[in-house]
Amino acid sequence: MILANGKQYDASKQSEILEHLEEKLEATLASPRLDPKIVIDAIDALGKKVAQGYFDERIASLQIDGIDEYMELATKMLTREYLEFKLRTELGEDFSPEKETTPPQGLSPIRVLTRPLGVLLHIAAGNVDGLPAFSAAEGLLTGNINILKLPQADKGLSVEIISELISIEPRLSDYIYVFDTPSSDVAAIQKMASMADALVVWGGEAAVSAVRRFASPGTRLIEWGHRLSFSYLAGEIEDRDLHLLAEHIITTQQLLCSSCQVIYIDTNDQKDILSFCERFYPILEKTASEHRPGTIGSMAELTLKKRTDKLERILNGGEEKPWTSPICSVIPKEDEELELSPMFGNILVKKLPREHIIPVLRRKKQFLQTVGLACPEELRNEYIETFIQAGITRVTYPGDMSSALPGEAHDGTYPLRRYVRIVDVET
Repeated sequence: MILANGKQYDASKQSEILEHLEEKLEATLASPRLDPKIVIDAIDALGKKVAQGYFDERIASLQIDGIDEYMELATKMLTREYLEFKLRTELGEDFSPEKETTPPQGLSPIRVLTRPLGVLLHIAAGNVDGLPAFSAAEGLLTGNINILKLPQADKGLSVEIISELISIEPRLSDYIYVFDTPSSDVAAIQKMASMADALVVWGGEAAVSAVRRFASPGTRLIEWGHRLSFSYLAGEIEDRDLHLLAEHIITTQQLLCSSCQVIYIDTNDQKDILSFCERFYPILEKTASEHRPGTIGSMAELTLKKRTDKLERILNGGEEKPWTSPICSVIPKEDEELELSPMFGNILVKKLPREHIIPVLRRKKQFLQTVGLACPEELRNEYIETFIQAGITRVTYPGDMSSALPGEAHDGTYPLRRYVRIVDVET
């Protein structure tokens, strides 16, 4: 499915649409800039429809796990209040497109213009439903034209959302183009990339490496790659915090960049790790039994993953651990390395004494994102500074690792700032 100029076309029309796309982009670039207030009005109206249940039947048909949390977050983000707050936070209090500055030492004043990059090609990952629409919304807020290359797992939700947004505000139709081009169609993706001022890529190392090959010299590459997150527990930890951590692990299925992959304990003693596993496993198992996957696809994926992990343990000469079941497991490890867990309710537990935090985490510095920290309150700021020095970009409590923080950055930077350029004009 293709969305161009506000209309939907069959994928067979791709070559024809791409052939004439550059001239359409140039015509839009020559027109007056897109006012962010137009975008905010349209997205706010879309958010009201979401809140009133306009998309409930369509979204229910997609069989998305954790739909209630997904809808609650989407409703908050699609509001005028949230969007204006985001613009103020990321682009300045009045998000003015023009300011005048007077340099020191009698130098001439200059006008500083904040302008869109121009054309963004978004290449989205498939681990979050509706992510392409969210990425395009950020491009629209900064006045850019947006070309979306959908992931295969999109399920049509992004086209549904964007089509409704355009029906609310037809003036946006010249600023959004959507293609469900498969990643194997390199020629088509290269054609899209040649028209873009920046490539916005969501995904892992393989996806980012592939997109780098499409980027011509001078084209800005904006990477939102996969990240690793973990929890860190120090001192006496209350059962309440462990229940919240377990709920986070199970409800996210450890599929998000902010999902907990490893539980680190501030200790040098492996006995403390085993003791923690003994305590945490019944909490995790109870939580897993209360939040079984809601779709056939999710259950099948979970079953396959469990079978594969079991076969790998057998082939590698490993023994079944006492803290494992068909729905979850708590896996003690003797090393300190941060790594991806088996996911789907299978959590790794490792020791990491405080003095080892920086040398261990620095080995994964390019992948670090969130730490869910539970520790004595009087030491919390000290731990936070240590994790910041190691390269962490988000600090939360363990149960809130995947919760959105108001006005938060994304992987240590503000996205809207990356989608604009600064033009200095001598006066």
